[in-house]
Formats: sequence, C-alpha cells, structure tokens
Amino acid sequence: MAAEQPAGMLTEVEMADIGDRYGPTAEARVRHWQEMIRRFGTLSDEDRLKQVNDFFNGARFLSDPEVWQREDYWATPLEFLIVDAGDCEDFSIAKYFTLEEMGVPAEKMRLTFVKALSLDKAHMVLAYYPRPSAVPLILDNLNPAILPASERADLLPVYSFNGEELWLAKTRRQQVKAGDADSLQSWRELKARVAAGVPLSVMPLPEP
Repeated sequence: MAAEQPAGMLTEVEMADIGDRYGPTAEARVRHWQEMIRRFGTLSDEDRLKQVNDFFNGARFLSDPEVWQREDYWATPLEFLIVDAGDCEDFSIAKYFTLEEMGVPAEKMRLTFVKALSLDKAHMVLAYYPRPSAVPLILDNLNPAILPASERADLLPVYSFNGEELWLAKTRRQQVKAGDADSLQSWRELKARVAAGVPLSVMPLPEP
C-alpha cells in the first residue's frame, strides 16, 4: 500500500502553477522542499532539525523592505522559497512549519523573539524542546550550528509562541504563559495565508 502523503504536500497541479507563475528555479526549490519533507519525515527529531536548518539557511538574508517593500512582513514558507530570501522571522517560520509537517510536534517548538546582543537588535530564532523542562536547542540563521540555548549567551529571550500559546521570558531560564498566540496579529495573518496555499502575488527577486 502506498504511503500516505503528508497533509501539506502540494499536488502536481500546484507545482506546475508555481512554475508558471514564478519560473523553473522557484519550482525546483519548492520541489526540493517537498522531497525533503517526504524523505526525511521518519528520521529522529535531531536529524530532522539538521536537515531543515541547513536547507533554509541556504537562502539570502534580506530585510522586509528589500523583499516585500514593507517594514514588517511574516512570509509563509512558500513565499520565502519563491523569493529565496527573507529576514530572521521568515527563516524561523519556514523551519517551524516544515518541521511540523515532518512530524515534529508543535508543542516541542517555539518561535522565539530574542535580543541579539552582538547586533543590539531584535531577532527571531526557532527553539526546540526535547522535553518540556529541557534547555532548548536553537535553530538560527545567524549561527548555522544547532546549539543549546545555554551556549548562546549572545541571545537574550524576550517572548516565544507556537501554534497555540504565548510565553514571556522572566529570566534566561524561566518563561511564563501569557495567553493565546492568536493575540499576535502577524501570526493570525500568517496562518491565514499558509492555509490559502500557493501565493498569487509574490514578486521574485533577481538572482544574485
């Protein structure tokens, strides 16, 4: 019996639509992404983290005004793949949704806003908790190595969230629940665009 296709996998019609709208290079990236989800979904969590972190960290880091002509925009994984560029939110969001599609439970992951002390600016990373009380592993586009948060003294946590809940950081090691993630407007809008599927109005960037 054929293996069941993950719910978020695109059909051939949708793949062809991406190629027609955004060109063969964008279609190839999306096909590579879908193949990664299909092939590596049975690996250990740690191996899935590495596959996904390495895959998305190959994209270009560009600001929202450069990519989207907006001050703050959270791209869906498909939008990010089509342009192959984005800021820290786009890297982290793409990793979160991809790992969830590969079978990593959402409750093990949190999109985490931090202060990047070396840059003196806000930054987003993806935190993975092997157990609820464990020190999380950090997936980051600034540092390609997946390291425990205890080894990332350059990051100061501010708040984090996943599909359901929102946490505020009291200290480096302690976070307290602070409500529903849907209280974040950018998160609500992002989830609606993810659910809508193939984007209709992305402007691909020139190749570097």
